Amino acid sequence: MNTFLIRISLLVFVCNQFHVLSAQEPSSTNTLSKDYKKEVVNVLSMHITNEYIYPDVGKKTVEKLKAELDAGSFDGYTDDATFAQALTECVQSVNKDKHMKVRANPPYEAPPNTVERKTEERMDQINNYRGFNHGFTELKILEGNVAYLDLRGFAGMERAKVIADAYMKLMSLADAVIIDVSKNGGGSPRMVQYLCSHFFDEKLHLNSLHYRRNNHVEEFWTLDEVDGKKMPDVPLFVITGEDTFSGAEEFSYNMQTQKRATLIGQKTGGGANPGRGMGLNENLSVFIPTGRAVNPITNTSWEGVGVIPEVKTSVEETFDKAYKMAIEAAEKFRFDKSESYKRQYVNLESVLASYVAGESDKLLENTIRDFINSGLFGEWDINTMGYDYLLKKEKPNAALGLFKLNTLLHPDSPNVFDSYGEALMHVGDIQEAVRSYQGAVDVAKRNEDLDLEFYQGNLEMAKDKLKGNK
Repeated sequence: MNTFLIRISLLVFVCNQFHVLSAQEPSSTNTLSKDYKKEVVNVLSMHITNEYIYPDVGKKTVEKLKAELDAGSFDGYTDDATFAQALTECVQSVNKDKHMKVRANPPYEAPPNTVERKTEERMDQINNYRGFNHGFTELKILEGNVAYLDLRGFAGMERAKVIADAYMKLMSLADAVIIDVSKNGGGSPRMVQYLCSHFFDEKLHLNSLHYRRNNHVEEFWTLDEVDGKKMPDVPLFVITGEDTFSGAEEFSYNMQTQKRATLIGQKTGGGANPGRGMGLNENLSVFIPTGRAVNPITNTSWEGVGVIPEVKTSVEETFDKAYKMAIEAAEKFRFDKSESYKRQYVNLESVLASYVAGESDKLLENTIRDFINSGLFGEWDINTMGYDYLLKKEKPNAALGLFKLNTLLHPDSPNVFDSYGEALMHVGDIQEAVRSYQGAVDVAKRNEDLDLEFYQGNLEMAKDKLKGNK
């Protein structure tokens, strides 16, 4: 998918690699000869014929180009910028492919070989990357615990993953998420895949890219893991606009076809075909789509038609509408979580009420695992319930079952071994308590835990108690 990164690399590539294709007259004279234009059209036609994803459409596009050249339609253009625009309009009048664009390259100048110039250029490059923040323009947690992300690009994973992880982690505690791609021109399909994966907990086929050369097909599936917390159940809203293009459209289309998000806004630009930049001469370059996107659910794409949101709005009312819907969804999300917690807690207490050591352990484990998988229960909840059953409800067997299970579910936590040891001490099983306290010390040493001294003290106390009983 074309992005600012691809465009930058394209310009550098063209400036340094395509001098051999330069025509008789440079553009700096502000006059372009007929031979110059003919050579450009010939090279452009060659790239379209050899590389364009749709050969039949490419043939018609080339025929149109040469007919317009022969008819003198390009005679009035005297500089590369207007000539490039005319060529773009000509090819798109046939193929309707918004990715296929001819561009005038910035004049190439060999940089002065000075430290000052190299420093200036490098710092400009670094500051541009830093200022763009790899597309992550703004993140706000709005009233009602709604996260709003203004995402202006899908930068390459090698540079932007650490930024993506930080933003996604900040969003992970929200009760509803709005991702605004209304000003997003596209980007890396790998980043699209990575961000999509945060919102699914199952393996799903998101999109495929079919390339003309060698009939190569590249499939994109949700990733099993991300460096953060997944949000498969959090209500998701995607804001789209007329400037939403390419990779940003893929993100929107993936979410729409998987029925994972509600799209709000305006129809998108309609560019689905990936490709690469190619030189026409040292002054001009073209982006040729060499592949096409194929969605596994619709068996088509958004090429030429755009992604159509479920909720169509004017530009002015889009955010307010999205926020209103997100607020309502967040309230329902919290209510559903509360009801789910209540049901699972009552079920767990029912299991504990009839708990028999050695007989009910597997049922207790399965019940608590389901509770943990819901995201509503965890290590500290089990510990708290264990102390409640041990000290308040005076049901030591159920308490020991909870504490012991916690050591199995969270073996890297010294605290769960320490708590189990304390419960064993409470019921008088000092020998087993020593073993559990030793487990706490071993884990704390392995983790370089700051509370190691505390766990060692409890272990020594238990050992002294055991000695005194002998």
